[in-house]
Amino acid sequence: MKLSKSTLTAISLIIAFTATYTLTSASLNPAHAAPKSNTDAQGYTTLFNGENFDGWDQRGGKANYTIKDNQIIGTTKRGTPNSFLTTEKHYDNFILELEYIVDPKLNSGIQIRSNSNPAYGNGRVHGYQIEIDPSKRAWSAGLYEEGRRGWLNNLKDNPKAQAAFKQNKWNHYKIKCVGNKTQTWINGVPAANYTDTNKIMYKTGFIGLQVHSHSTAGLQVKWKNIKIKEIK
Repeated sequence: MKLSKSTLTAISLIIAFTATYTLTSASLNPAHAAPKSNTDAQGYTTLFNGENFDGWDQRGGKANYTIKDNQIIGTTKRGTPNSFLTTEKHYDNFILELEYIVDPKLNSGIQIRSNSNPAYGNGRVHGYQIEIDPSKRAWSAGLYEEGRRGWLNNLKDNPKAQAAFKQNKWNHYKIKCVGNKTQTWINGVPAANYTDTNKIMYKTGFIGLQVHSHSTAGLQVKWKNIKIKEIK
């Protein structure tokens, strides 16, 4: 059957409209939208999705780690050693930023370039730690080595950094680790600045959130806005 010119024109219009509607619907329907990236314009990647612990493991003690309001909450448990919530991925050179608030009676820290393996202390977590210290000593953002050498760069000679910690408030850390140099900032104030020349210097490892052992149960430290920018 031969179609008239007007009929062919009408069919062409219907086909064009259908194609346009399909494309428009796909662009508006979240199910068809491109997946949202967790990397921002500055190159920072979010380490915590706010919903679950995908990409994280717990090591060491049995402190409780929970999630509420896009925050990771670490709670002390009596009779357990230092606990660590650690990234599955290891990082070499990077800038790490995060915020935390801590109970004044609780010590804590941020592990960087850290490791855990059976050959050392039966899996004991060891490596660089950025201190969280709400005590009168006020060495928050100082550099400590968990499980080995102890203090590498405390803040006893940096009164500005000591004064930068905010008790019972959210504090911001910026941690830069490139090659054998580690630098930290607390609430924008320069804190630790350490170049490691020791042969056991850590070159790569996980990021970890510590809940320190404590005789009192129920003390809390909270973290949020955890992001990292890898430096190649």
